[in-house]
Amino acid sequence: MNLDSRLTQLKGVGEKIAVLFEKLGIETIEELLAYYPKDYETYEKPVFVREIKEEGMVTIKGRVAAPPILKHSGKLQIVTAILQDETGSIQANWFQMPYLKKTLPLGKIFYFRGKVRTKNGFWTMEQPKFYKEEQYSILEKQCQPKYLLTKGMTDQGMSGWIGQALHEVFLPDYLEEIREKYELLSYEEAIKNIHFPENREMLIKARERLVFDEFFLFIWAMKKLKTSQRAVYHSFPMEEKAEMKRFIEDLPYSLTKAQAKVWEDVKKDFLSPFVMNRLLQGDVGSGKTVIAILALLFTSLNGYQGAFMVPTEVLAKQHLASMEEFFSHIGMEIKIDLLTGSMTQKEKKQVYEKIKSGETNIILGTHALFQERVVYKNLALVITDEQHRFGVKQREALSQKGGEPHILVMSATPIPRTLAIILYGDLDISVIDELPALRLPIKNCVVDVGLRQKAYTFILKEIEKGRQAYIICPMVEASEAISGENVLEYTNMLRKEFPDNIQIAYLHGKMKAQEKNQVMEAFSSNKIQVLVSTTVIEVGVNVPNASVMMVENAERFGLAQLHQLRGRVGRGTHQSYCIFLSGNKNKETMERLDILNHSNDGFYIAKEDMKKRGAGELFGLRQSGTLDFKIGDIYLDGEILKKASRAADNLLKEDPAFENHILLQTRLDSYSKGRTKNLNL
Repeated sequence: MNLDSRLTQLKGVGEKIAVLFEKLGIETIEELLAYYPKDYETYEKPVFVREIKEEGMVTIKGRVAAPPILKHSGKLQIVTAILQDETGSIQANWFQMPYLKKTLPLGKIFYFRGKVRTKNGFWTMEQPKFYKEEQYSILEKQCQPKYLLTKGMTDQGMSGWIGQALHEVFLPDYLEEIREKYELLSYEEAIKNIHFPENREMLIKARERLVFDEFFLFIWAMKKLKTSQRAVYHSFPMEEKAEMKRFIEDLPYSLTKAQAKVWEDVKKDFLSPFVMNRLLQGDVGSGKTVIAILALLFTSLNGYQGAFMVPTEVLAKQHLASMEEFFSHIGMEIKIDLLTGSMTQKEKKQVYEKIKSGETNIILGTHALFQERVVYKNLALVITDEQHRFGVKQREALSQKGGEPHILVMSATPIPRTLAIILYGDLDISVIDELPALRLPIKNCVVDVGLRQKAYTFILKEIEKGRQAYIICPMVEASEAISGENVLEYTNMLRKEFPDNIQIAYLHGKMKAQEKNQVMEAFSSNKIQVLVSTTVIEVGVNVPNASVMMVENAERFGLAQLHQLRGRVGRGTHQSYCIFLSGNKNKETMERLDILNHSNDGFYIAKEDMKKRGAGELFGLRQSGTLDFKIGDIYLDGEILKKASRAADNLLKEDPAFENHILLQTRLDSYSKGRTKNLNL
């Protein structure tokens, strides 16, 4: 058995289990070992009942003080009992476990572990597990891996197969010389300890090695791409057009100084003989879309086609409506078409024909823009919004449909410039660092869960004014191991809390694309007043009528991501608000979140986030979505990123052809293929 072996060579993995693995994107032993845990379950020391101050996972050492009671609520069966220690008591609830009424260990001392919540001033523990003292003392010393799994799989099963694979295969270290210089674990030690950590210290070291690897390989791919793209001549000569000046003068607002400067950068690229490869960074609401419209118009007026690729169909439709309004307002005949995955074959065919003939000037859409059937007549410009969600290979696929077209990448992800230069090594960088004058600053507050009911009252008042609200939860479904609100249960709870005339819906990444589009379109048209969602709404939607964003378990997110989330409100003329609810009231957590109270500047927030967070905060604060790294976090791991960049630079100088690093060259080739498949790079 080797790293390329199929999973069916593992004992217990037949064709049915292999199909489940395929749903997770795992087909080989190598891919299995690189499927890292999403979190770890740790068993903390028990606390006294009187010491419970905040919601979350808690262990108490106590006894069942009185015979448990079985209650019924519709089809729901609930066993309740009073758990007691020397300092007080707490009510425990078990759902759909009626047998516990007779089998709970009445009077005996056990360790009870479960989520605690507060309602009307009283603490309850939900679905606690209970252990004998000797059982719990063993668990206290361990970190149990938790994986993102599909139905039909368990963490125990996954751990078993990974353990079997580690026992069977040899893991060569392709960074042997480099890792010694940077004092990193061997690759084998890192893989073993990321799945089965000996202790917390080894887990941190394992993660550091694997983050270094991921950054190193990514940076190498970027540097290779930049080398291949350097000073490429384009075949789309352009010139200034009088209509551009008229269009800018007729905009309903003046460009900010920052927008004007960035537009000059883009225009200079158009007028040069070389292909543009530019990253446009701008905070949420800074006006990047206007630059995109100007670039598309400039291209169209010069007789060429421009493609604008965005993350979601809803956003593509919103851009279409705003562009048509812009162009019709000044009487310009610019033909725009939409191309998305949900269109019928007949609709797509009609658009394909118009693109091929050149009848269409601007094409808006999602990934459908670079499918094989799409043939452009003279594609001179490709714009991608939130580029990290597409990846380099996808940009290449779209760019190859033209004769080396100009590429403009837009991102609202507030990456500090020092890191952006490393990460976007193949692109020149422009930044819009000011907001339009008419945009009202968002009013923020950071509170604990004790003020949740007050927040609901505030949201209801905004809805009565005709506004809408987002409520963000960190998880899709409930988890025994991870404390935090989840979208599905929260939506049901909220429907009971709010009046029946208020429409509440949920949105999460596991839903089908068509379902997500339907929900977002309904929310955009105010048919839904409250949208309960995961971070899937982080980009790709513009609802000016939404005035409130409430984030549950804000402590589980990085500040930069929270800033991205609040960018979904404050997009209209109404005063907007963002409420960050923390389930953790400790001083460090509240101080970190308080940064959001004092600034709406994403770049400042990202910088402060990097200062506040330490290497001990491994999980739960990951900036999900940022360049889609599997384990690395550019904010938390900024120093590792810099180290990896230096290592890649040094190696490319010493051995550019990898003549003395054959194993590394093989790994780099494997990485490029795997990244294309799994991470859209």
